[in-house]
Amino acid sequence: MTRAIVNRICATLPGAEVSDPWGGGHDAWKVCDKLFAVVGALREGVSVKTASIEHAEMLIDAGVSERAPYFHRSWVYLPETTPEAELHHRLLASYALIRAGLPKKVQAALGPVE
Repeated sequence: MTRAIVNRICATLPGAEVSDPWGGGHDAWKVCDKLFAVVGALREGVSVKTASIEHAEMLIDAGVSERAPYFHRSWVYLPETTPEAELHHRLLASYALIRAGLPKKVQAALGPVE
C-alpha cells in the first residue's frame, strides 16, 4: 500500500476532501469536516475509524490491523503491507460510518457512493 493508493480510493468518495491540518505531511481525509482516514507523515499506513472499540479490538486480535497511535480506541492502523482489497474495504467502511452520522439532508446532497 502506498499513500497514492489511499488517496486514489478516498478521492472517489462523494464529498471527501484531503488536508494537512497538523502540518508535516499528513493526508487527513474528511467528509463534511469529519475525519475518516489519515495517512501519517512518517509511515505509509493509514488510520481508519471502526464501528466500535470492540470491532477495533477484534481487527487487532485477528492481525488485520494495529492500534492507531494518537486516535481513539475505535480507530485502527492498517500497515503498508495491508492488501489493497482489505484497504479498500476498510476505507469505505470508515467513510460510511462517518457519513451515516451526518444529517440526512447533508447525506442526500453528497450523492451516492459508487
